[in-house]
Order: sequence, then C-alpha cells, then structure tokens
Amino acid sequence: MDAVNVPMNSSAEALRHHLKTAKDLRLRANGEADTARDRLSLRQWQAGRLARSHADLLASQRFGQAAEFFLSDLYGPKDFSSRDEEVERILPLLIKMLPESALRTVALAVELDALSEELDSAMVAALRSSGGIDRIDEDHYAAAYREVGCPAGRLRQIELIRETGEALDRLARKPLLSGMLKLMRTPAHLAGLGDLQEFLERGFNAFRQMGPATEFLDSIDRKERMVSANLFAGVAMPFR
Repeated sequence: MDAVNVPMNSSAEALRHHLKTAKDLRLRANGEADTARDRLSLRQWQAGRLARSHADLLASQRFGQAAEFFLSDLYGPKDFSSRDEEVERILPLLIKMLPESALRTVALAVELDALSEELDSAMVAALRSSGGIDRIDEDHYAAAYREVGCPAGRLRQIELIRETGEALDRLARKPLLSGMLKLMRTPAHLAGLGDLQEFLERGFNAFRQMGPATEFLDSIDRKERMVSANLFAGVAMPFR
C-alpha cells in the first residue's frame, strides 16, 4: 500500500504527495463505470456501518455536529475530487497564506482520503472476486476485509482520523480564525474554492461548538480499533 507511512518533511510536501496519490487512485477507480459504481456502493455501505457504530455520538447534543462532519467530510460516500482539485490548483498560494496549523489539517485530511481510496480499491476487488458487490452484508464485508489484510494501513487510517480531529480541535481554539474564515467565504466561492472553504469552515464550527475533543476522539478511536481487531480475528457481528 503506497499511502501507508510515507515520511514527509513538511505539511506542504505531504500535501503534494497525498494529493497526487488520491488523484491517481480516483482516476483509476472512475475509469470504468462499473468500478466507479462499485466504489460508491462500498462507500455507502461503510458510511452506514460507521453511522451504526457511532450512533451514540450522532445522537449526542454535544458531539452530533462533529460526528456528522466526520461521516460526511472525512470518511463517507462523498467524492472529494473537487476539494482536492481546488487545493492542488492553488497549492503554492495556500502554502504562503495558510497558517501551518491549517495547512497541516488539510494535509491530514487529504492523506486520509488517499489511504481510504487505496484500501477501498482493494476492497472492491476482493468483494468482486467473492461473488460481487451488489449485496454487501457483514459476513461478505468481513471476509473481504481479511482478504485485503494490510493491518498497518487500517491502523494508519484510524490514527489519521484521530490526528485530523486533533488538528481541527487546535484550529477551533484559535479565536482569530473564525473571523478569517468568514471573510474568506465570498472570495473563496468567487475564486472556485468553495469546497475547500466549506470543509475548513464546517470542521472549525463543529469542533468549536463541541468544546474539548478528547472524549469524542477517544470514543471513535476505541470503537474503530475494536471493529478492525474483530474483523481480522473473524469475530462474528463485530460492527456494534
């Protein structure tokens, strides 16, 4: 798995690398209509699994907005092509203008995107080889998960969810950033950077509203590690 544990010397370097990886994987996945359809089906099923596993967070008055952000903007059926293309198009300007903390947040989100694309591509192939992807169920998914393997990649995916959340939590503690994001809203949309602007603003607002994120991130980290361990161990019904 190319996206796993690639050492980078800076957020800018990491962002360039992971943007290219995600773009190449998406082009490959979208090159055939059947593959693109199967990739979407897999991501929709996984989004449903995440919603079931983290139903308590979604239902929480304190954590609900942040949980929705994670399921829609960090891992879900949504195609992140537009956001990543915007970042790629103005990357030199972003490097000059964004504070390091914001640049690192974007770099982590794109790394998560690239790794998820890579793991999902392998899952689609495994599901197809074991009877098709049209009717994914828990047993079918678990068998494909074990066939793909890559425990280091699965662990890194969970670590990236936490690292991205921690980066957003730090951003949300910066009072001046709220005003800057509001000022950027109209110019960003006029410049064709709406997806990037909305990603940063939704994440900032979700984490600012929630307050300290440790309890929220601990819950996600604990459950996702348990799900992954149970899947690899062949434990029945590991998703709840």
